[in-house]
Amino acid sequence: MAKSDPGLPAGWEVRHSNSKNLPYYFNSASRESRWELPSGTDTEKLKAYMAQHHSASSIRQDGLGPNEGKIRASHLLVKHRDSRRPSSWREAEITRTKDEAKAMIVAHEARIRSGEASLGDLAVTESDCSSARKRGDLGFFGRSEMQKEFEDAAFALKPGEVSHVVETASGVHLIERTE
Repeated sequence: MAKSDPGLPAGWEVRHSNSKNLPYYFNSASRESRWELPSGTDTEKLKAYMAQHHSASSIRQDGLGPNEGKIRASHLLVKHRDSRRPSSWREAEITRTKDEAKAMIVAHEARIRSGEASLGDLAVTESDCSSARKRGDLGFFGRSEMQKEFEDAAFALKPGEVSHVVETASGVHLIERTE
């Protein structure tokens, strides 16, 4: 089944923020994400698209329940100064290098793999994502709802498995598939 046209300019797509439970707009070429409509959007097409794909009352045409085809995962994110938004609830301005962020996430991975700590325990104090307050839980998500590198890694995991380091435009992650 072909996806309907959201009426956005070329390169833009609608994605869903799990932390805010709201749709946002993402340009895959420039890696820009924003809450505001990109200029040149056909608002009538977008309204129809949003009603069909992002409405709580929308009925799925494929007959699947709300979480079928979706997985649930938690993550621990360490941002660096080149991340798309180099700030977090922990630090107003993140100045660490990408290599420093990788070293931090590798140390967290070692603690998790040794059994010293769980990903959820570490996420509460060490994650730069607002999901930290939920032990890194991102809830259920399907394909095309997360950054591609993150999605590919998360969907490759079996429930209970923890990824190795995953790099995205947001920073470096460890991902635990929970369902």
